[in-house]
Amino acid sequence: MTVPSAPAPAPRRPGAEALAVIGHPAPVADPADASPHAFPDGGTWRTEIPSVEGPEALAVVLEESARLDVPVHRVSQGSGVWMLTDAEITGMVKACAERDIELCLFTGPRGTWDIGAGTRTDSGGAGLRARGHDALAGCVEDACRAAALGVRCLLVADEGVLWTLHRLRAAGHLPADTTFKLSALTGPVNPASYAVYERLGADSVNVPSDLTLDHLTEIRLAARAPMDMYVEAPDDLGGYVRMYEVAELIRRGAPLYLKFGLSRAPGIYPYGAHLRDTALATARERVRRGRLVLDLLARHGADGGMSPLGSRLPGELPRFPVPTNVPANVPTNVPATVPEGD
Repeated sequence: MTVPSAPAPAPRRPGAEALAVIGHPAPVADPADASPHAFPDGGTWRTEIPSVEGPEALAVVLEESARLDVPVHRVSQGSGVWMLTDAEITGMVKACAERDIELCLFTGPRGTWDIGAGTRTDSGGAGLRARGHDALAGCVEDACRAAALGVRCLLVADEGVLWTLHRLRAAGHLPADTTFKLSALTGPVNPASYAVYERLGADSVNVPSDLTLDHLTEIRLAARAPMDMYVEAPDDLGGYVRMYEVAELIRRGAPLYLKFGLSRAPGIYPYGAHLRDTALATARERVRRGRLVLDLLARHGADGGMSPLGSRLPGELPRFPVPTNVPANVPTNVPATVPEGD
């Protein structure tokens, strides 16, 4: 007869014992707030090092993560596929494959780098979205090039780009195991919009780091796509530092990627050699921030539930139906040249 094991003790809340000594009341976690979802492997959280802008920065991350014993499931880049040579991309693909780490590269042109002035107004205009057909096509070109070079995770910041790439994946033009990650720069802030991005093809969704714990619970009532969240956000995303909330972020938001960002750091997009020292120094510090978060989780008994290293797929997710027929008003065979008129 097998004796059932005792349930794991609940994680210790920060400061609980010391506050109890003086009779200071602490809130009690409501089991109904917990996310009912997990990764396909049963884990509730994975790790991500963002802003890894090229082979040198990746080498720093790999070296530092080994030195500090920081498990890494995914590294992501923010400048874009178009800012890397083929040799740089294939080198990063190879280095990540050797460590069983997912590599995620950003796709193509974005509104903040385009000629339109709307993004520079107080309202922010169209933000990071792809402006016009050419920008959309540039993102598609980036995606196809990256996929051909072995990249299997693509970062997008536009719902039209996301839906287009999902359709290309469904049609077999992109590998079936390609995953799409929605950028924090256009992340949804309510459960309905989160569910829309999930159905448009997102395999993980980066939510803004200022969402409350209740917001995460609300999202998990509506959608199950993995959530990405900066534990420490860059300044242009608010500069929030939420290390002491990580256990509760996991409980409410699982399945969750913990992103180890860095506040009070200069921007490095689009990256080039002129920013080399900053990129390498900040890459190193992001890994160290990850070690601080993991140590905190361990001290509070909340470090269980991490996905096995090498895990990357999100599991089955609901999607909008993909049209199988081209609309009648869309030409299927456009001639290479336009005939001259009479």
